[in-house]
Parts: sequence; C-alpha cells; structure tokens
Amino acid sequence: MTPQQKLSDCYESVKGKLNGFVPKVALILGSGLGALADEIDVVTTIDYSDIDGFPQSTVQGHKGRFVFGKIGEVPVVIMQGRVHFYEGYSMNDTVLPVRLMRKLGAEILFLTNAAGGISFGAGEFMLITDHISTFVPSPLIGANMEEFGVRFPDMSAIYDKKLNSIISSAAEKVGVNLKKGIYVQATGPNFESPAEVQMFKRLGGDAVGMSTACEAMVANHAGMKVCGISCISNLACGLSDNPLTHDEVMEAADASAPMFKKLIKSAIEAMVNE
Repeated sequence: MTPQQKLSDCYESVKGKLNGFVPKVALILGSGLGALADEIDVVTTIDYSDIDGFPQSTVQGHKGRFVFGKIGEVPVVIMQGRVHFYEGYSMNDTVLPVRLMRKLGAEILFLTNAAGGISFGAGEFMLITDHISTFVPSPLIGANMEEFGVRFPDMSAIYDKKLNSIISSAAEKVGVNLKKGIYVQATGPNFESPAEVQMFKRLGGDAVGMSTACEAMVANHAGMKVCGISCISNLACGLSDNPLTHDEVMEAADASAPMFKKLIKSAIEAMVNE
C-alpha cells in the first residue's frame, strides 16, 4: 500500500467518527505531557489501534490516541502520544498523523516535546525558533504528495514568527520564563553520546530530542503554520554526572506539567483570537 493510500484509508476511518467536527489546531503532546488532553472539553476520542493501518505508540508516557475537543472555544485535535522513527516505523508512517490532522482540517500544528538541555536546565521551557534535522531522513523522500505541497518546499521559516510572538506573550501572561532556541532531532532510541552533544552545541543546537523536526517539515510542506515548545527534562549527555534515564525525563515532565498546561491553553486561545 502506498503512503497516499494508507493516508486516505486512515482519513476515511477517522472522519466517519467525528460527526462533522473540524479541528483548527493540531497539538502533539510529548513524553510526560499528555495530561493536558484529559482537561479539555472532549468531543470524542479515537485510539490509534482503532484506525486500520495506523502506527501505534509503544513508549511509556504516550497513551496512543487522538482526543478531539475544545480548548476554550478553539476546536482542537490532540495526539496524546506521538509515533517515533526509532520505534521501527518508516518515516512516512512516523509523519502520517500530521498529514492526517491536516487533511481533517487543522491549520496550525503546535508541537511539544521533552528534550535534553544543551543551553538550558531541567524544568525550563524553550520556544523552538528553528531546528537541525540533518541526522534523520527527510520525511519528504519518496513520491511527492501533490495535494499537500510542492516537490521542493522552502524551509526558511518553518516556525511561524507570529505564532512564536503569541506564545511569548502568553508565557509572560502566565508567568513562564520562556527561553528561545534551536532544537536538534536525533534518531534515538539511545540517548546521545557526550561527543555528539558537543557537536550539536557547536552546530548551534540548544536542546536535543528524538522527534518534532520531521513533523514540522511535513506540516510546513502541507501549508500549516507551525510552532513548538520543548520542555527541558534533563541536561543532555555529558553535561551532568548522572546517567540519563527515561524515568528522569518523565519525572521532570510531570513536575513541569501544571505550568506547561497553563501556557499551552493560553497560547492556543490567543492564536485563534488573533
């Protein structure tokens, strides 16, 4: 089955369960950040396992379902758990959820992740201004999906400046000291080596993780406005004396969750009011 056929099948499967609901904002929740989806005005939920051919989340902290509902008056679709390249999926399957949410009507993609801090410490939030993804395959390799965008899309402004300005204002409003920086996507699932972290630092990276950049590229290709926030869950490898663990990532994300939820809700409502 081609990626186009798989996307079409997933779209038909999901659309029939929405009773005309059309999301405006698509929100992907990273490791340990999924609790926000439990606090919105829910219209319906759809488990990934109930969508034929849809990739499944296999990582702790990722529930594996779409949540459709409203944040304030804003219709949203939330991925309560994303799909990662390191889980063994093709890159086309990894980004299929983003294309599906676009096809369902979403105009804005709001990305979140738990990331290792290169320039920032655990517990801080980083507004993503750009990314480095040279270390993972481009999600646009293969036959171009003409319904979404051109063969050779421009990537000079992936993260929308107006949305970033709105998020910055929302951060001030809710009392979050929001940093700004460049996110680096590595393949995972292993944490990076100290030498790799130093390389990322020399390249200009401020935080490193195992997702996000590929999703942002696909959304940009499809004409979506893109923005993203990293929750710094730990210092990147070699910057502290402690070995890295996924439990540490989850604990830090849980601790940051209350402020994170306030920031996301405030930003999304402001985006649509603009």
